[in-house]
Amino acid sequence: MPKLLTLVFFTVLWLPVTLWAQEPTTLTLPERADVRIIVDISGSMKQSDPNNLRQPAVRLLARVIPEGNTAGVWTFGQYVNMLVPHGEVNDSWRETAIDRSKQINSVALRTNLGRAIEVASDGYVTGGSLENTHFILLTDGNVDISDSADVNKAEEERILGKVLSDLVARGATFHPVALSGLADARFLKTLAEESQGSFRIADTAESLNLAFLDALNTAAPQEQIPIEGNAFTVDGGVKEFTALIFRGEAKTGETGEMDEDASLELVRPDGKTLVQSAQPDNVRWASEAAYDLVTITEPQSGEWRVKGELGEGSRVTVVSDLRMVVGPVPATFTAKSPIEVRVAFFEKSEKVTNPEFLDVISLELSLTSEDGRGGSKALSKDQSPEDGEYTDTISKLPTEGLYRIDIVADGKTFARKFSATTEFIVPVGMIDSPIDTPIDISLTEKAEQAPAAEPEPQPTPVEPAPVAEKEPSAKEKPSADKMPSAEEDTESESSLPIPLWMIGAGAGAFVVLALIIFLLMRKRRNAQDVADKPDEEIENLDDLQQEMADIEAEPEAETDTETPVVMAEEPEPELELEPEEEPAEEDIPVASTVVEPEETIPELVEPAEDDEEEESGLDDFDLSEFDDSSDSAQPDNSDPDDEQKK
Repeated sequence: MPKLLTLVFFTVLWLPVTLWAQEPTTLTLPERADVRIIVDISGSMKQSDPNNLRQPAVRLLARVIPEGNTAGVWTFGQYVNMLVPHGEVNDSWRETAIDRSKQINSVALRTNLGRAIEVASDGYVTGGSLENTHFILLTDGNVDISDSADVNKAEEERILGKVLSDLVARGATFHPVALSGLADARFLKTLAEESQGSFRIADTAESLNLAFLDALNTAAPQEQIPIEGNAFTVDGGVKEFTALIFRGEAKTGETGEMDEDASLELVRPDGKTLVQSAQPDNVRWASEAAYDLVTITEPQSGEWRVKGELGEGSRVTVVSDLRMVVGPVPATFTAKSPIEVRVAFFEKSEKVTNPEFLDVISLELSLTSEDGRGGSKALSKDQSPEDGEYTDTISKLPTEGLYRIDIVADGKTFARKFSATTEFIVPVGMIDSPIDTPIDISLTEKAEQAPAAEPEPQPTPVEPAPVAEKEPSAKEKPSADKMPSAEEDTESESSLPIPLWMIGAGAGAFVVLALIIFLLMRKRRNAQDVADKPDEEIENLDDLQQEMADIEAEPEAETDTETPVVMAEEPEPELELEPEEEPAEEDIPVASTVVEPEETIPELVEPAEDDEEEESGLDDFDLSEFDDSSDSAQPDNSDPDDEQKK
C-alpha cells in the first residue's frame, strides 16, 4: 500500500510538469543555418536531367543563400567530390560556387548516394553536431553501386536504416528533389519523412528552382516585401533588397538563350529606369534563362515598379533591422499534428512588445492550394498581444496536398511578408472529402470545434428514442468541450501559475490510479473471503446478490407488478461487475416469463448504439458539412440526455 501511494504521488506531480516542459518556448531570432548541397552526376541523370537544369539551380542557391550562413556543394557518382568547400557564405564563396557549377555533368558510372551522404555529413566542420543542418539532395534516387540488384537493394536498406537514423539523431534534415518521374520516389520520400524534411519532384527548370527555394526557405527563412501587381514598397529601414523575378511563361529560344523582349527593367521611386546593361555601383544584376536576380544596397525609399512579366515564385527579400519572425513551419502536417502559427517582430535583436507599434499593424494569414483555391484570415486582433506574439493554429483543411502559406504584415510605413510551402496529409483510413468551393480558414476551425456532420445522421434513427445512452453522450461531450478549452487556456494561463489543462491532466491521472487501487484492494478482499469460506458457501458478491434477489422474488411472486421491478435491478450491478462472473445466471429459475422482455431490450439497443458510434466517427472527417453551424449540433446532443434522466 505505501508503494502504491508513492506511485500515485509522483505520477500526479510528474505528469503536469512533463506536459508543461513540452510547451513551446518564446520566439527568438533564427540561428544561422548550415546548407549542404549534394548533386548527382551519375550517368542515369542523362535521362533524368537531359537539359542539365542542375547547373542554373545550383547557381541560384549560391546567389540567394543569406550571407553569414555556412554552405558547401558536393557532387557524386561512383566517387564523391567536394565541388565547393564548406565555409561561410560571402562574395568569395558565391563566386566559387557559380564558377564551379559549370563542372556539373552526367558522366559518372555509378550512383553511390550512401557514400555521398556520409562524406557531406562529416562532423569535422561542425564539431560533430548537425543541428540546423539541411541537406538539399538533387538526384534521381536510383542507388547503383553494383551490377547486382540484391547489392543495390541492400545498400538502399543500409541508407534508410543505420545511416539515416544516425544522422537524424544528430539533427540532420533532408530535402530531396527528384528530377522527373524516373526517380525512386519511395526512397527519397522516406529520407524526407524520417528527417522531417520536404520532398519535391521537379521535371522543369521552373519547378526545380521553386523546389530549391522552398528547401532553402525552410533552412534559412528570409524577410520579404509583398509584391502588389508589379510594384513593391521599400521603407526607410531597408538596408538592402534582392528582387528575384522569374520570367513566367517561356521566353527563351531553342538554344536556351533569353529573347530580347524578355529583358527586365526596374523603375526607381524617382522615376529613373534601371537595366542590366547600365548599372549604378550599388546594383548587382544576374540574369539566367529562367530569372533575373537584382540586389540593390542602400535603396531609395518608396514604390519600385517592375517592367516585365512576373512569373510564379517571384519575390523581394530584404535586409533590415526590423524583422518579422515566424515560427518553424513543418514540411507536412495532419489534423492531429497541426501547424502552430507564431509571429513576432524584432528590432535588431529585441522583440517588439510596444502596443503603440503593434496596434497599427495589420497581420493576415492566407492559404493557397495547388489548384489556386484559397482563403485568408486576420491574425491581428483589436488588442495587440501582451507578449508581442501573434498565434493561431492550422489543423484541418478540405483536401490533402501542397499548400502555400503567406503571412503579410502592413504597418502603414512598412510591409513584410513570409512564405512557406507545406503538405496536408490525411492518414490512411480517414475520409478525404474534396470541396470545390474556395478554402475558408474560419470554416476549417469550426470543423474542429464541433463535429460538423453530426446533425445529418442523428434525425435518421428516430424510432429508438432511448438509443442515445450515456456512453455515446459521454464520448461526444469531451469532443465538444475539448475545443473551447483551447481558447479558454489563453485566458487562464495568465492568472494561474500552472495552466488549467495541466491541473486537469494531473487530476485525471490521480482519479484513474485511485480507481485501479480500489479495484485491486477489492479483488484482494474477495480472494481472502473465498479462501475462508467452504465450497458450499457463496463464492462471490455476484452470487450473494443473485440469492438475495431470489429470496425477495419468492414472497413477492404473487404480484405481477412488483416482479419486474426486482428483475430490473439485477442487470444494473451485473453490468458494473466483471463479465466473467455472468455465467452464474444459469442457476436462476425465477420469473422466466419476465426475463424474456428483459433480453429483447439490449438486443434492440446495442446495434443502434454501434451504428451511432460509427456514424459519429465518420462525421468527424466529413468536411463537406462546413456550412452547418456548430450550434445546430448542441440541441441534438442534449435531448438524449434529458430523455434518459426522465
